[in-house]
Amino acid sequence: MENKKEIVLSGIRPTGSLHLGNYFGALANYVKMQDDYDCYFFVADLHSLTTHPDTSTLKEHVKNVIATMLAAGIDPQKATLYNQSHLYTTSELYLYLNMLAYKGELEKTVTFKEKVRQHPDNVNAGLLTYPVLQAADILIHLAKYVPVGKDQEQHLEMTRNFANRFNHRYGEVFPEPVAFNFNHNLVKIPSLDGEGKMSKSVNENATIYLTDEDEVIRKKVMKAKTDSGPTAPDSAMPDYIENLYALMRLVSTSDTVSHFEKAYKNCTVRYGDLKKQLAEDMVAFVAPIRRRIYEIMEDEPYINKIMTEGAEKANEHANKTMVLVRNAMGLNYF
Repeated sequence: MENKKEIVLSGIRPTGSLHLGNYFGALANYVKMQDDYDCYFFVADLHSLTTHPDTSTLKEHVKNVIATMLAAGIDPQKATLYNQSHLYTTSELYLYLNMLAYKGELEKTVTFKEKVRQHPDNVNAGLLTYPVLQAADILIHLAKYVPVGKDQEQHLEMTRNFANRFNHRYGEVFPEPVAFNFNHNLVKIPSLDGEGKMSKSVNENATIYLTDEDEVIRKKVMKAKTDSGPTAPDSAMPDYIENLYALMRLVSTSDTVSHFEKAYKNCTVRYGDLKKQLAEDMVAFVAPIRRRIYEIMEDEPYINKIMTEGAEKANEHANKTMVLVRNAMGLNYF
């Protein structure tokens, strides 16, 4: 008897070029998962409409995310890679789940409150029901595992609530999805300005994008915040210095990291040298990924083929779930 793999689902919003945070926080893990799990990875274009209603650049951003996923090592023969809007049944399930979601609980969502502060002139219903659409994305594939960051754990808890309410009201259809954290702390990639994590939209100059040219990377790293250095051996590092070392641990050799850690401990560190080394190691890491992204972006027939085949596979799987959903709800009149 065939041993069925457990299902994993994750999506990335196409709201700009992807960066190192996306790579180490998501893409690198996707690549590890695709051999051991039945993976569904999608471009969350419907989610992006809640905060980016102008669709003039959406197509380009979607193709950029697809190309970046492929360049990072996701194999469309192993994982199902698709565009969210190509799965029409997601919108149908989203509608049904909205009947099980309550205004009060949606208004209390931390991310909703943050988005209201960020976009006070665009507090739309899609923003309020964002967790419901996210639940539809997950449940339509009967996913067991969802790689999420700390800011999304509340949404995953809400997905479990919606699944349980559906099962209680209509009959057992959905499993309870859980967070997939790779048995270690979730990676947060710090920004170069010492303020929070890298972001697609908050501070471009403090974020290393996977499409940044070599000289752009060097300039960004060299502008990173530093100070006059430690004044006593074994001093604690300020956050903005720790950030530089955290980035170095991702892209530099262990010998390089060890050299600069020792230099900090004995107060001989030269931040100019540290940043030059980090910049070159960052360039060496990003350059081959950037070249591959642009190669794929230029091959539009290939991207279209990946999206078409991914949509077919995702729809075939989702349609089976929706038969179960409609039967459970009694929406089968013939």
